[in-house]
Amino acid sequence: MPAAGLLAHVVISKYVDHLPLYRLEGIFCRHDIDIKRSTMCGWAAGCADLLQPLYNLMEKEVLQSKVINTDDTPVRVQDKNMDKKTRTGRLWIYSGDQNHPYNVYDYTPSRSREGPESFLREYQHGYLQADAYAGYNFIFDDPARNVIELLCWAHARRKFYDTRKNAPQLSHTAIAWIKLLYGVEKEIRDLSAEQKKSVRQKKSVPILNDFKNWLDEIPFEQALPQSPIRQAINYALNGWDALCRYTQDGNLSIDNNIAERLIRPIAIGRKNWRFFGSDNGGRTAAILFTITQSAKRHGHNVFTYLKDIIARISDHPANCLHELLPDKWTARQ
Repeated sequence: MPAAGLLAHVVISKYVDHLPLYRLEGIFCRHDIDIKRSTMCGWAAGCADLLQPLYNLMEKEVLQSKVINTDDTPVRVQDKNMDKKTRTGRLWIYSGDQNHPYNVYDYTPSRSREGPESFLREYQHGYLQADAYAGYNFIFDDPARNVIELLCWAHARRKFYDTRKNAPQLSHTAIAWIKLLYGVEKEIRDLSAEQKKSVRQKKSVPILNDFKNWLDEIPFEQALPQSPIRQAINYALNGWDALCRYTQDGNLSIDNNIAERLIRPIAIGRKNWRFFGSDNGGRTAAILFTITQSAKRHGHNVFTYLKDIIARISDHPANCLHELLPDKWTARQ
């Protein structure tokens, strides 16, 4: 029977330190400790089941946010019914705002709209910041939901940057315009929301207006319809309102880098543990990534936090579960 400290160590080794369980098995073996990887896999799944109520509470809290930042990344999933033995699943991040400070991950077997549609089914009267993935349109097209789209200037910049060899003059000019916008953001970094809005209206809005005029005036002979630079231009123009919307509220961000940073641990991890063993493994990972990354968001020692809540949650009153949330948690002495 593993104690809470051993369970926390196994979970953190895989989902924070990116160690595949076969490596962790070898590490234990060097210390004359015989724990099979299949046993540790079962422990991780058991921890996810144990922490599911806390995960559900974090999910509920994030859906109360004024702004949700979201992104997704592919992961390989074993499937014995396929010739290649693996298929592509998806991990999604939904990061809550400052009043609901939790990073909630969700696993889906594919990238269809059913994933975000299921997670965001109760979200309304807020902002959703993401890329231009059409799977989110269901929520923006529903007037009763009143969810407003925010796009990401870092994503738009990346599209221009990728064309720097094919259309260097246009690419570098567009990047220079975007650099001016980020210059304003650097200037107002430490200001209040109202002050940010005021400065953006005064400085960013004129830059955006001039930038759009420049984009509109680019002749087709310089940017042919199927060229990469024209696709970058169209991406910016088609999403122009959603790209400019951040200037209307000081609580909004110019880009979606918050979500992209939270996807990075998945990208690092999949280079090591390579794939999930099943869809259930993906759901286990989503819960454990949620708990550990939310603890890191609040600057906790992740091992201390995870060990404590694993030890406490079974006997903790259900109506006091919020006490175990990372922004309200205090470790027992």
